[in-house]
Amino acid sequence: MLLLSALSSLSWVNLQAQDTTYTIGIVPQFEAKKLRGIWQPIINYLEQETGHQFRIEGSPSIPDFENQFLRGEFDFTYMNPLHMISAYENNSYAPLLRDIDKLLHGVLVVKADSSITKIAQLDGSIVAFPSPNALGASLLIRQELEDNYAIRIYPRYVKTHDSVYLNVLLGEAAAGGGVEKTLNRQPAQYQQALRIIHTTQGVAPHPIAAHPRVPAEVVESVKAALLKLGSNAEGKALLAKIPISRIGPATIQDYLPLKQLQLDRFYVR
Repeated sequence: MLLLSALSSLSWVNLQAQDTTYTIGIVPQFEAKKLRGIWQPIINYLEQETGHQFRIEGSPSIPDFENQFLRGEFDFTYMNPLHMISAYENNSYAPLLRDIDKLLHGVLVVKADSSITKIAQLDGSIVAFPSPNALGASLLIRQELEDNYAIRIYPRYVKTHDSVYLNVLLGEAAAGGGVEKTLNRQPAQYQQALRIIHTTQGVAPHPIAAHPRVPAEVVESVKAALLKLGSNAEGKALLAKIPISRIGPATIQDYLPLKQLQLDRFYVR
């Protein structure tokens, strides 16, 4: 009877493990439909490859996303590098994988026909950003405007990268902060109507990270599956939409140098 009871308990534990659905939080750089279109095929692949279940946990805005990972709500997450430091220090999230080919740069754009050609011309102007705490699209740009150019701008926070570019195109802002990957995903006519006037220094790009409560074997199965996905043409095409051009391992040491920039001066909590 004791053996049967033990086997029954073991079976129940295994069943619970199989029934667990792991949440994936994705920093909302794009609107929800576009994000789901990028990530759902990857999640479908992960479920097939690992045998585990995954679900996107949506965030209406970048500040909402920040509050969610600070509360430890996500099992896995794709976040910006500064988020990674905060998530590591507050909830011991661990970076797993990142793009090992490219660095993250912020870009400052104006309308293609704008008279603005130099950073100094933005002094006293409205500049659109997706959120106060977006790393490349806001913090790196604001840090360099203050430390390198000593100019004052009036930030306007419009929630998404897409909205930043629209605000610039509509003349609601003299310039806007984004990153190369979101700019490159805009419709061709939008890209042609915008002009980059400044590119920031590069930092290690967005990692995929895991909360410490996720079992080690699940974390390792996800890492192995994503590395496998990045080893063939079809998988590379899926990852390129994130975008990750070449996926590889990440460690917290990739992100700690960001602390030297003292970006907390501009961070809104």
